[in-house]
Amino acid sequence: MGVLLAFTAVAGVAFLLVNVRLPAEPLLGQTSFLLDAKGQRLATLNNGADREVVSLDHVPDVVVDAVLASEDQHFFEHSGLDPMGIARATWNDLRGHGGLQGGSTITQQYVKNTYLTHERTVWRKLKEAALAIKVERKFDKKQILERYLNTIYFGRGAYGVQAASHAYFGKDIDQVDLREAAYMAGLIRAPELADASTAPSVADGRRAKVLANMVTTKTITSSQARRAEAQPVAAYVSPRADRDATVTTSNHGTDYFVDYVRRQLIATLGEQTAFSGGLRVTTTLDPRTQSQAYSAVYGSTLTRQSDPAGALVSIDDGGQIRAMVGGRNWNLDPESCARVNCKVNLAVGREGGGSGRQPGSTFKSVLLAETVKEGYSVESSFPGPAKITIPKASNGADWNVANFDDAQYGRVNLIDATRNSVNTVYAQLAVAIGATHMRDMAAELGVKAPLKPVNSLVLGTGEVSVMDMASAFSTFANRGVRIEPRAILRIETADGTVVKDFTKPDRKRVLTQEQADVVNFCLRQVVERGSGAGAQVAGKSIIGKTGTTQAFGDAWFVGATTKLTTAVWMGYPEGNSKKMDDFRGKPVTGGSYPATIFKRFMTAATSGVKSDVFPTPSSFPGRILNARVPYVTPTTLPSSSTTAHPGAVSSSTTVRSSPATTAPSGAVPPAPTTTAPPAATTTTAPPPDTTRPRRPPPTTPAG
Repeated sequence: MGVLLAFTAVAGVAFLLVNVRLPAEPLLGQTSFLLDAKGQRLATLNNGADREVVSLDHVPDVVVDAVLASEDQHFFEHSGLDPMGIARATWNDLRGHGGLQGGSTITQQYVKNTYLTHERTVWRKLKEAALAIKVERKFDKKQILERYLNTIYFGRGAYGVQAASHAYFGKDIDQVDLREAAYMAGLIRAPELADASTAPSVADGRRAKVLANMVTTKTITSSQARRAEAQPVAAYVSPRADRDATVTTSNHGTDYFVDYVRRQLIATLGEQTAFSGGLRVTTTLDPRTQSQAYSAVYGSTLTRQSDPAGALVSIDDGGQIRAMVGGRNWNLDPESCARVNCKVNLAVGREGGGSGRQPGSTFKSVLLAETVKEGYSVESSFPGPAKITIPKASNGADWNVANFDDAQYGRVNLIDATRNSVNTVYAQLAVAIGATHMRDMAAELGVKAPLKPVNSLVLGTGEVSVMDMASAFSTFANRGVRIEPRAILRIETADGTVVKDFTKPDRKRVLTQEQADVVNFCLRQVVERGSGAGAQVAGKSIIGKTGTTQAFGDAWFVGATTKLTTAVWMGYPEGNSKKMDDFRGKPVTGGSYPATIFKRFMTAATSGVKSDVFPTPSSFPGRILNARVPYVTPTTLPSSSTTAHPGAVSSSTTVRSSPATTAPSGAVPPAPTTTAPPAATTTTAPPPDTTRPRRPPPTTPAG
């Protein structure tokens, strides 16, 4: 009977050799890897099939010896088939015996895994044999062995020896020793049944059988086998990992950054390529800076689960995103995630699955930049009463504006109005310059969120992301040059071919150096002696701006050295329906906890990093803005008017306006003939000298 079956098998193979063609070798889907800026593995992207192709030169001899001893001891001697093995397997299949039949050569196993299904039929077995012969004719033995080692399944979702080495031992295949190699080889036949995490005795038995075979093939000695068996397999095999966890290191909030990069890869290359293209994606994330950022937000400030959330984005002077904190914990249980949206990246707004947040008075910097770009001097001044109503300035309705804590100012130039975040001055400036120009300047600076051109933008009523504000202030820090922020430096294939290179970012000059220096001078005053004094970093020249929204819904500090720009946001993920008016006994403003987070992070991140001093302008050139912005000063305004909102004007009011040229509401005023020196203006009193420190008003607003 055995001879007859062998003859039948050989005859069938001969028939198929003539009539079956070898299909084209399919492309192997490979795992893509995300690397941090130091080249260390940050995360993997795969479709549940973890695979990384390696050349045979990178596979240790001990692994090859173990696999050959276990699977095909005569691999280098036969021509792809073991006739008696085929007959034996065919007979067992005909008898309906299951289990591990053996008899297949490595070439046959490669054919089965690459070209055929895993159905157990005589026809499939004969076709496998015929194709094995064709493979042996097309490739040499080393090529076949390399292909086999990269396609065989080892369990835990790992295809190929490299993926298996990481799945079971957490290291590259070239670091595997004898005991590990023997266990890997023992996994090839039914790997799920021999996982040391669930079946330790089976794992030990599989390893022992492989070691015994290696002694038989004389690739190891008996004493080597005994030493390799001295320790149970479970003692050195990594626990079985959750297949949903792709982030290598997630203890510093890196999951949010990984998800941000994943979305960008899909948008750039498509999902199939991103997850199965075997890509090597070098990102901009610096692990040390990321750790410092997460520690500043959640490690030392917002330490309680019940605390508000915080988000942070830090960009260097080359536009590289060095740190991103998008939330407290990506890996909370589903019930907790449903409650606090833990898988929404609070740092990037809509790009992270959420929405934007109101930036508060940080947006005054945008209008300041537009004012300077249009040729007006920051020594232009406006009255700064505690409260004003500007008729028809809020989409046709009256616009009620109040300073923080109802602080009262006299006539204030734009330097001091920025330093103390004077809402009533900036409201007049918004009407004079125009909301459309302000909106367009935001886009020029790097704000990508869609914004409606309304005057109240200046007080932060639009919705932007933390990334948006970091990008805008990065333009200031780069002295007027916008450098597109990026999380990816380079995308390569497994063989090193560059697919995309982002090492040379897009640059665009938005402000001249002189204009940027004037804006930065004003923003320096915020930190040095204004509402952002809590963000000072010893020995560093800092620009910055605070932001606090209506009724303490959102709080911000955005600032920079010449080398590093950082935006910090604090609030509740649920939105402005939940306020921070009594957080640990006091309301949260941009100058309190956000400034503290900024200081803690920047102190650590810039330690030992040399940064320049922001240049001090020798003068404040430009025309003096003498726009007539009619307004009334009500005796009372609703307490919620710390940011712009429409409302009725009180019956007891006093009409005021800036003297001089009239400008229509929301339009850019005509240029007056007066130029920069303040003494030549037509105002009733010259603006104060802002080049020397002066005593701040009794109540310093928080912005």
